[in-house]
Amino acid sequence: MQFTQFGTTGLNVSRLCLGCMTYGEPSRGKHAWTLPEESSRPLIKQAIDAGINFFDTANSYSDGSSEEIVGRVLGEYLKRDQYVLATKVFFPLSNLKGGLSRASIMQSIHDSLKRLGTDYVDLLQIHRWDYDTPIEETLEALNDVVKAGKARFIGASSMHAAQFRQALDLQQQHGFASFVSMQDQYNLIQREEEKEMHPLCLERNIAVLPWSPLARGRLTRPWGESTARSVSDEVIPTLYGDTEEADAKIAERVAKIAEDHGVPRAQIALAWILSKPVVTAPIIGASRARHLEDAIAALDVVLSIEEIAELEMAYQPHQATGFK
Repeated sequence: MQFTQFGTTGLNVSRLCLGCMTYGEPSRGKHAWTLPEESSRPLIKQAIDAGINFFDTANSYSDGSSEEIVGRVLGEYLKRDQYVLATKVFFPLSNLKGGLSRASIMQSIHDSLKRLGTDYVDLLQIHRWDYDTPIEETLEALNDVVKAGKARFIGASSMHAAQFRQALDLQQQHGFASFVSMQDQYNLIQREEEKEMHPLCLERNIAVLPWSPLARGRLTRPWGESTARSVSDEVIPTLYGDTEEADAKIAERVAKIAEDHGVPRAQIALAWILSKPVVTAPIIGASRARHLEDAIAALDVVLSIEEIAELEMAYQPHQATGFK
């Protein structure tokens, strides 16, 4: 496993972060495709055995059951100082209204720590921007969470670059704990973050944690082929529904270069994202052992300048999603 420094912090994280949205009781929350604990355990253990030390979940995943499963498994196999644990706050749960008010943040971190079975998380991220709460209230509450030792660092996810810059500037102005990371949607067919967000992250030395690096699996199989998740995941059409023709051409190029290298397509798509200097660790999902095997193998795939240019050639801008 390869490791890297996490932005401006002293954390040393694996170049791959295991995204734990897949792990949660299907009967809880809105995602029937998630894996219950008995199916999740072997995959989390496989990641641990491969040297992955960075795990990302959220309070809202499967109505809290993702945190419960991840917390139990990590606690069984690792000491607390052997892994970096990230969670999020914003979306509502069955017992929490949601949002980023002071009350919501304080209740959320209390509940998350209880579910995770730990005294602190390494990274608490705001899952989205809250348009109904003054940003100053959110930032002060997050600062208090850090001061209380319940989160070592704070991060953000999926917002406009102007919003992120505003938040960073306010944190500096008030002497609050500052965001050290940005978790954003980034892959070969969704590259809008290259325009403003990624230059800002490079300027401020912000760790970038791309979610959906394989475009919900669309870059890993023949174009148009479906899976149980792709059929039931209601988010996919909102993410990748407006540039099908250009996206298909990119997927074809992924397939061609994968054939040239003699590796699965997933390895090429991940090798491309890992080649970007702004990227700290992509968030990889794994519902099968081979998904982890491909992600780990991608660390050793080196793409030429010509191959990278070929992969990027057909790109057409997508509409930014999830920002409101």
